[in-house]
Amino acid sequence: MTYCVAVQSESGLVFLSDSRTNAGLDQISTFRKMHTFEVPGERVMVLLTAGNLSVSQSVASGLRVQMGNDGEKSLASAPNMFSAAKIVGDAVRKVYERDAESLKSFNIEFNANMIFGGQIKGEPPRLFNIYSAGNFIEATEETPFFQIGESKYGKPILDRVIGGGLTLDEVAKCCLISMDSTIKSNLSVGLPLDLMCYERDALRISRRKLIDNKDPYFASIRESWAEQLRKVFNELPDPAYWA
Repeated sequence: MTYCVAVQSESGLVFLSDSRTNAGLDQISTFRKMHTFEVPGERVMVLLTAGNLSVSQSVASGLRVQMGNDGEKSLASAPNMFSAAKIVGDAVRKVYERDAESLKSFNIEFNANMIFGGQIKGEPPRLFNIYSAGNFIEATEETPFFQIGESKYGKPILDRVIGGGLTLDEVAKCCLISMDSTIKSNLSVGLPLDLMCYERDALRISRRKLIDNKDPYFASIRESWAEQLRKVFNELPDPAYWA
């Protein structure tokens, strides 16, 4: 399993993904699930993946090959982020057409869920959730974040905190707490983490970090968050009972 979250704010975009994959109790591995596509000064795009690892890696690899082929419709030539999201959706369908029947014969489900976002020069940053069928939806002011994978444990903090006026650092902090809540409750999600904060109109990747179990900042917010939760809990009044 995995957990990925991305948030669209006025200041830009924040992407966060774990790196644990598990095909059983004794088959736990580490694979990075954040894929970046960049033409510095012109466009930056990020793909987060969940689901069947072979499917998601095939999609990401196919997108990279397209970018290297002159004249082929690709993320390097898409005129806008909507067109880029369609290219990703088409790549998912292409892998489905090639592999779905073979997977089915081995009782393996074709399962891929992706978050795709970024910015192309001339338009604002945009964020999409792309499904196994290649269709997608776009983030809005009312729905500014997407989660894929093991999402339920990390959603409450996002619902309470994410909104207008937050800085990228504040959004990143909220995403990290969301990730910590998920790691705490689900053994199939784990370190290291990929964090990327994309500042609006930067048009280049500059703020990206790999967070492992020795990272002092992540350790400090995990400890502080748990401590403050216990403190607030202890300050709440006990329930009142009526006869």
